[in-house]
Amino acid sequence: MMKELLLANYNIHATEQVRINGREGFRDNDYYYFIISSSNKEMIHLEQAALAYYLAEIGYNHAAIPIPTMGNKWFVEKDQNHYMVFRVSTIQNDHQESHGKILADFHNRSATYTYEPKEISSYGLWRELWIKKLTSFEQRINHESTSKQNKYYRLLVDIFPYIIGLSENAIQYLQESETDKRFHQSDQGVFGFRRYYDHLLNPIIWTDDLVYDHPTRDLAEYIRYQFLKDNINPRELSLFLKEYQEVRPLSIFSWRLLYARLTYPIHFFDLIEDSFNEQNDDRHHKELKQLVIKQRVFEKRLGQLFDWMNVDVREYDLPLLQWL
Repeated sequence: MMKELLLANYNIHATEQVRINGREGFRDNDYYYFIISSSNKEMIHLEQAALAYYLAEIGYNHAAIPIPTMGNKWFVEKDQNHYMVFRVSTIQNDHQESHGKILADFHNRSATYTYEPKEISSYGLWRELWIKKLTSFEQRINHESTSKQNKYYRLLVDIFPYIIGLSENAIQYLQESETDKRFHQSDQGVFGFRRYYDHLLNPIIWTDDLVYDHPTRDLAEYIRYQFLKDNINPRELSLFLKEYQEVRPLSIFSWRLLYARLTYPIHFFDLIEDSFNEQNDDRHHKELKQLVIKQRVFEKRLGQLFDWMNVDVREYDLPLLQWL
């Protein structure tokens, strides 16, 4: 029982069971506690913990911070699994400000962090990581597709050359963008999320979602999430970015990074990675088919991005991918 784990290792007498953001937890007087499996390597969890403590210091009281055991250890073992226990002092319920401003404030305030993590930072490394991801996925798919002759792998093998083409386009565009010197203060590294869509509007900031990166990572992933929806409101998206920029303006360099990241087919790679980790070929086949259908609309929306955002590509001298 998880309740026993809290009592035996942390001397926490949990009284009430809660469920927040789809995660089971416990309440004990003024605090909420969540037991989260620590499946990543230790250093990743410890770097994320440092970010969470900093967020709590600068006023994000709804950040989940890990707490040590009575024996002063960060990890606890139960049934051959390792866990961390996170404490939350406040649940966020209301949003006085707009979403765009909330995200920009988060980036501004976390930019004051003076250390760059090693394990959870992708800052300045996108091109290297994208090449590595493309190469390793290509090798694994080639290897696995020979033994797995099911409909999911047949479809994956069919569309993977297209994914390679998209990836190479994005990598090339990013490489050219890296020589663009039109950047400013807002291009420094900040705290972000692995795949941002509305994390800062949630009751809790989950520590295991945190990364350190260029701020356009969160903007691009938020836009990607919107682009993959069946219906999209361009005005709402434009307002989100306008309100973000009122607090934290984007440089030309940032716009180029944003465009490159949206071109790189991260949504396909995430699904394929999920299929490597969890054998459910029927579900993955269904989801991959859906993504292939959505991709045409996604690319059309990406082609309209700068128009929707009222960005004058001629004035900014922003190169575009002609096939979009």
